[in-house]
Amino acid sequence: QVQLVESGGGLVQTGGSLRLSCAASGSILSINAMGWYRQAPGKQRELVAVITSGGIRNYADSVKGRFTISRDNAKNTVYLQMNSLKPEDTAVYYCNADIVVKVYGPRMSYWGKGTLVTVSS
Repeated sequence: QVQLVESGGGLVQTGGSLRLSCAASGSILSINAMGWYRQAPGKQRELVAVITSGGIRNYADSVKGRFTISRDNAKNTVYLQMNSLKPEDTAVYYCNADIVVKVYGPRMSYWGKGTLVTVSS
């Protein structure tokens, strides 16, 4: 069974920084893309950033230049460095990963339970 566990959320003032981590564990054969999504109150979940196994990164326009996604393949972990935080970044941040658990098996999408980031004005 695969688990994704996020950490690093919390309360920060406008302009501050936070670093989120997400570690995947369990019966993992390989991990393809890993990413971060967020969901603010009353809004749909949206993509924040994604990184492929080869290191190609994509960001939502709203976070470009402020957030950086990275990963440690040896640790099955993805990070999100968030700088210059704004109140509109307040949301629950979810980790997502496309994981293969057996040889010739399909890629399946797994989600963490989320970590709350609150940016005060």
